[in-house]
This record gives sequence, structure tokens and C-alpha cells, in this order.
Amino acid sequence: MKIADMKVTELINEVGSGTPAPGGGAVAGLAGGVGVALTMMVNGLTLGKKGFENDRERLLDAIAKGNELKERFIDVMNRDSEVFDGLIESLALPKDDDAHKAIRRGAVQASFRSCTQVPLTMMEICSEAIDLCAELVGTTNPNVVSDLGIAALTLKTAMQSAWLNVLINLSSLKDKAFADECCQKGEALLAHAVPVAQESYEKVLKVITEK
Repeated sequence: MKIADMKVTELINEVGSGTPAPGGGAVAGLAGGVGVALTMMVNGLTLGKKGFENDRERLLDAIAKGNELKERFIDVMNRDSEVFDGLIESLALPKDDDAHKAIRRGAVQASFRSCTQVPLTMMEICSEAIDLCAELVGTTNPNVVSDLGIAALTLKTAMQSAWLNVLINLSSLKDKAFADECCQKGEALLAHAVPVAQESYEKVLKVITEK
């Protein structure tokens, strides 16, 4: 069964079962998916509300973008567990002689490459979702503004969690040029998205406390 097809209680129990997958990567993807879903909820609760009659097209566009991001989070959450399973399989390959060792070495490196690329992709999706959330603060139904703050925090957590999963695989990559490229890309995404998410949260906090 794919991770995204599990019931919430099944996923929680599976994460806590003592097996390495699903683990932090799947949890990060779930956090991202839930975070962007909250932005869609806020937009949905703004549609048709008095005072937002002229915002219908903007809100529908934001819902459509949110739905696209949600589906991408679901996909990358599933892929995270799949590439980890592939790594475990490659590590179990025979290493009886030089030929087997070479095959195993290549398979392991390919697996580590995939295990780096998937959370890096997750970071890209997080960055887009954080930007979407930031655009909505102050432009939607004020009665559910707290949900945008929670979305910002959840997406920030997903972003930083995905970065940890990138980092833990970088040291295992023999292709240093690829590792450096991934590191630079991840650092750039982090430097952009984390402050945006934090600023969104602080704006929401200000709206709530000044009511």
C-alpha cells in the first residue's frame, strides 16, 4: 500500500512501528500536503463571503494552485518511501567478488542520488506553497486567519525537514559535483522560503493579537 493511501491512524502506527520507512521523509511530505490544504480551506471559506465578491477569480486560482501542490506533495511523499526501499535493496546486493562489488557500488550510489533528489524536490514544492500562503495573508476571510498561520508553520516545518533529509544523504554521494549542486540549490530554497514562512506567521499573529 502506498503511504498516501493509508488511513491517518495506520500511518501514525506504521511510522512508530520501529521500521525505517515510512519515516521522516514521508512525515515531511504529509506536513506539506496538510499545510497547503489549509490554504485551500481558507480560500474556500472566503469564496462567497461578503466583501470578497470581486476576488472570486483570484481565490479560484489560488485553490487550483493549492490542489496542484497538494497532489505533488502526495506524489513526493510516496516516492520518498519508494527510493528508501530501493536503497535498502541495493545495500543487500551481493559483494562476493569485485564484479558484484562494482554492481552493488553503482546501485548504492544511484539510490543515494535518488534519496537526495526526492527531498530536494519536496523543498521546491514547499517553497511554492509557502509563497502561495504568503500571498493570502491579509487578503482572505479574517475569521480563519489563524489557519493561514498554521499553514505557514507547517510548511516551514516540511521545508526544514526535507532539508535534513537532503543533508543526511549528501555525505554518502561520491559524485561531489552533484552533491555540491544539490547543497547549493537546497540552501537557496531554504534561504528564500523559511523567512517568508516566518513573516507570514508573524503577520497572522499580529492580526489575531490586535483584534
